[in-house]
This record gives sequence, structure tokens and C-alpha cells, in this order.
Amino acid sequence: MRIRVLLVAAATLLPLTACSSSGDSGSGGSAGKPKAAGFPYTVTNCGVKTTYEAPPERAVPMNQHATEVLLELGLKDRIAGTAYLDDKVLPAYEKDYKALPVLAKEYPSYEKLLAANPDFVYGGYASAFTAGEGRSREALAKSGIHTRLNIEGCAKKPVTMDDVYREVRETGATFGVRDRAEKWVRAAEAELAGAAKKAKGTKAPSVFVYDSGDKTAFTAGGKGIGNDIIERAGGRNVMADLDKAFGDASWETVVDRRPDVVLIYDYGAMTVAQKKKRLLEDPALKDVPAIKNKRFAVLPLSDVVLGVRAPKAVEKLAEQLR
Repeated sequence: MRIRVLLVAAATLLPLTACSSSGDSGSGGSAGKPKAAGFPYTVTNCGVKTTYEAPPERAVPMNQHATEVLLELGLKDRIAGTAYLDDKVLPAYEKDYKALPVLAKEYPSYEKLLAANPDFVYGGYASAFTAGEGRSREALAKSGIHTRLNIEGCAKKPVTMDDVYREVRETGATFGVRDRAEKWVRAAEAELAGAAKKAKGTKAPSVFVYDSGDKTAFTAGGKGIGNDIIERAGGRNVMADLDKAFGDASWETVVDRRPDVVLIYDYGAMTVAQKKKRLLEDPALKDVPAIKNKRFAVLPLSDVVLGVRAPKAVEKLAEQLR
């Protein structure tokens, strides 16, 4: 897609920005206006250091798990629009989600994004800020729009639930709702402690994640929160040595590692039934224990990325592995 910069639209956005960032030419905010509690707040996110003088007022989260973090923190009134739904919104968020403007089925163009008049864009995946489509963090900063990338999108080491807590805490601090973020973290910690007790002493089945793919298997590696979820649920990811959150593996490797369970990620055009059929009908996989025994587990994609669903996903998966 060809993206052209709308200078007029960008200029109208500059006065709306209520924060300043290293590399910005100036700071927003109204002169003489009292500072909100907890501000100014400075955070370094995926290499971008930003100082917020006040909380964002018109956020655009792109990717479902980014949107759900904001909804969980009670920030529906600060969302100017959303984009890119991967699967069904949880019932707890459905009413609030339906009230939000949807800018695009997938990612909005740069022009459409600017038209929403955002002062903050929150990307769930690095692809939300694709430079070739005009939405790089640098380009948005030049238009006076500050950004956050979910930390799974730039992780240099395997991410864990501690990174989920960090994501929620930093987002809460950015929006001036630290107490809400901390309350969520405490509840998640208690939930995971309960799941750990149930998993203790159980035999760990080997798990192969099937996200998608035909000639190769697109799967969960050892760097993503999906790997941590599998381990906390009492399983063992057979592709944990893949040095990525997601990546391709050969079917020969799947056969060699003989997983006990196939965990299917439910999203996209291919249904769970179609994914099972593809695996069950592949003659090369017929002797894999999970295929021979038709042992499958299923989780929505939004459960297994770094967001507020991750703690509950542990028990959901554990129940299927027992």
C-alpha cells in the first residue's frame, strides 16, 4: 500500500499531544494546568524513551491483546479507535469493545490512523509499526503521537509472566491508573499460585504448538509467553529451543520429537476442525503419539500472547493436559 503523509492532519494533531518524548521537538500540555498525580512519568519501551506530562486521552490500540489491556484497566473512554481483532472478544470486554470505533479489520492506513486524532498508539505486535506502511514509531512521533509496543514484540530473552505484569504496570502508569494495574497483578499472581499447586507432581506431557502452516509448521518457540504458559500448565514445549516467540519448524522435527499433545491456536481463516483434519490426514505424522491418540488442546491466539488473558490461559491449558 502506498502511504502519503498528510501534513495538514499531522499539524492538527500536534496541539493535542499531552506528553513529551526524547527526540520530540517540544512538549504538549496546557500552560499552568495542574499536573496529574504520578506525572511526569518516564518510561523506556522497546528502546524508545518517553516522558509523559499527562495521561493520553485519545489512544488507538492495534491488535486485540493491546486493546484488551486498556479495557481491563477501565480505559474505554480514552480509546479513540481500535484495529485488528484476532478472535472473539471475551464476554467481559464485549460490551465495551462494541462501543469502540473500529478503524480497520486489520491495520489502518496512516491516513486513517491520523484521522482518529490519536495522541497515543499502542501496538500489540511489531507489525503494528511497519515502516513501509508509514506507521513507524518515528513517523508517528513526528506527527506528535506517542507510542508503545507490547514488550513481547522486542524481547531479547524469553518472556514470562513477570513481563506480563510489567506490561500491565507500565501501561497503567502511562494512563495514570497504577492502582488498577496493581490490583490486576495481585489477582493474577494469586491465580497462578493456585494453578502451580494443581500442576505440582504431575507428569509433564510434551506439547507441540500448531499455529498454522503446510510445508512447514508455524509454531511457538521458547521466547514467547506461550512457552511459559505451557510450562506453568504442566507441559513441555517440544520447540522450546526455537529462539523466537513464533517461528517455522520442519515436519521432520515434529515427527522426531514425538509430542504427546498438539496445542492448536484458534484464529484466522482456518478453523480448529480444519487444522485437526490437516494433521490427522498427513501420513508423515501418523506415528506421532499426539496424532495417533488424537490428543489435542485448543486455545485462542489472544490467550497465548503477552496480555491480560495469559494467567487464565495457564489453568485453561492445564485442564486439557491432565
